[in-house]
Amino acid sequence: MEAGTVPALFARQRRRLALAAALLVLLLLGLAVISLGTGAVAIPPGRVVAVIRGWFAGDPAVLASREALVIFGIRLPRLVLGGLIGAALAVSGALMQGLFRNPLADPGLVGVSSGSALAAATTIVLADRILGTSQFQLPFVLLPAGAFLGGLASTLILYAIATREGRTSIAIMLLAGVALGAFAGALTGVLSFISDDRQLRDLTFWSLGSLSGASWTKVMTVAPLILPVLVAVPMLARGLNALLLGEAEAFHLGIPVQRLKNTAIVMVAVAVGAGVAAAGVIGFVGIVVPHLLRLMFGPDHRMLLPFSALAGATLLTGADLIARVIVAPAELPIGILTAAIGAPFFLWLLLRRDRSLDA
Repeated sequence: MEAGTVPALFARQRRRLALAAALLVLLLLGLAVISLGTGAVAIPPGRVVAVIRGWFAGDPAVLASREALVIFGIRLPRLVLGGLIGAALAVSGALMQGLFRNPLADPGLVGVSSGSALAAATTIVLADRILGTSQFQLPFVLLPAGAFLGGLASTLILYAIATREGRTSIAIMLLAGVALGAFAGALTGVLSFISDDRQLRDLTFWSLGSLSGASWTKVMTVAPLILPVLVAVPMLARGLNALLLGEAEAFHLGIPVQRLKNTAIVMVAVAVGAGVAAAGVIGFVGIVVPHLLRLMFGPDHRMLLPFSALAGATLLTGADLIARVIVAPAELPIGILTAAIGAPFFLWLLLRRDRSLDA
């Protein structure tokens, strides 16, 4: 190999990553502007930018306008919440795929989604009956708090099952996660069976996933849980890269493998649990985004983790925009849309993987 070839290759790779990051940021900003202007009160993109600029400049005319009320009171919290949840789901998927050393792994494997769904169903059905009131009149934090605690509890149970003598078995965690997910699904089905028509409608709508209930209160509830995970997760990149070689090899390279597993599992539980608690069950983001990035840029987690956060936020922002306009004036639950996109992609991954094994 000629002298200077390797530095040239690294330089080209850096330029390629910088270009991809710039394109993702521009795409996210473009989708954000379009999303802020789309709805019952249509606002042109130029006006959206002008309102935002005037708001931060303290322009009295802008502050008193209807466009400012719509953008900052209704659409911006929804946009921020969707971005946070999309980033959390995608980063959690990248963490799980690195931890399991399997590009088909998904955050649902650790039982967070199923545990959160069960806790939310319990809150909707039983709390409604105990308090004798509508789910929408329950204390605001009751449903998100219940869903989050349910996801965290299921993760702790799974972790206890898979850990022996201070070591966590990834294989046992995978199998136990499937079993716990099925059990939680059965209990959720029982709650659906005993619920009345209104409770069943609320439960079904929540289980499909939606950002329609977004508010600044909900954003401020979720952000303190998700943002620290997004900030801290790049610190695991070196360990996850070493783990690709195997646990024994990573240990000999000086990686504290057990602590890495513990940290990654807790991060996934917190991020996904918070997302599910705020917006319901939104599937396939955690598998589609990191796997697609891995195909495009390789398995280096130093790139994969931050890019997953950016791409996840972009994907969910775009999906929410489509969900709001595809059946307007009604709104399609975003979980249906992500499943419609993610399920065929997942099947393609399986077929592609099967052909590569047969080759």
